[in-house]
Amino acid sequence: MMHITDEMVAGAISAAEALAVMRSAFESFGRGRAAMQERYRTEAGGVKLSTLGAVIPDLGFAGAKVYTTINGRFSFAITLFSTESGDPLASIEANAITRLRTPACSVLAAQHLARPDSRRLAIFGTGTQGRAHAVQMAAAFPIEEILLVSSRPRVETAEAIAIEAGVATRLVSSGEAIEAADIVVTATRAREPLFGGGALRPGTFVAAVGSSLPTTRELDDTALARASCVAVEWRAQTLREAGDLVLAAPDILPAERIVELGELVTGEKPGRRTDDEITLYKSVGVGLEDIALAGLAWRKLTGN
Repeated sequence: MMHITDEMVAGAISAAEALAVMRSAFESFGRGRAAMQERYRTEAGGVKLSTLGAVIPDLGFAGAKVYTTINGRFSFAITLFSTESGDPLASIEANAITRLRTPACSVLAAQHLARPDSRRLAIFGTGTQGRAHAVQMAAAFPIEEILLVSSRPRVETAEAIAIEAGVATRLVSSGEAIEAADIVVTATRAREPLFGGGALRPGTFVAAVGSSLPTTRELDDTALARASCVAVEWRAQTLREAGDLVLAAPDILPAERIVELGELVTGEKPGRRTDDEITLYKSVGVGLEDIALAGLAWRKLTGN
């Protein structure tokens, strides 16, 4: 069984390839040809251990991601199996996979829910995921300006993101970002809503990716109430883990307005229908994404 490092993953898979395999995986799930295990958390002595997984016969892989959280720091690993033989294929350091798959799924959701002519992108949070989202969104849409909102604003960070994304970038207040943005990405560890949903412009798409904890939220009830639909990776896991939904007032978000990515990809549910509707995507991270991308890394590195 081979071992695949983060450096090997980063060198083998492009953002475009990550997006393509996410689309394939969610199509399989949407058609009932893949299954997932929900995240399970165990904690003792300040150390949290989390596991989640998936079986994706269409892609030929099954597996599980296991990770620790210590003092807010995450360390990820995946064990990958063949669905044909059942044999273990690889152990994979999964920090690079996590960096790739989260923005790839946000882009996938945006392709169905954002306006194709979106030109201003607001990013809340300038950590690993904020930066990765800036690059991938700028590659997928005709973005002309990136507006950064950070609790630790640094000109050097904005300049680095501008170079990575190839788009003019500046640090702004949360109010300025929301008033101007066509696409908003929240990638923070905020425990309370980052902005008032009433400030969202008609036609805005919001991707909230910052937390999978039921006790924290980046979006308020007003944002949920104004949304024509809220896309999620998997209802079962999202409705248990996403504080944005768990903490919302009863009846703020009727069940019929929640759609899965797989339903959008297969066309079972419509995406954006008008230029003025507000649409949301809430990500918690699911095993389907990790195993699909791990399988792609293994195929590319082994030539199979």
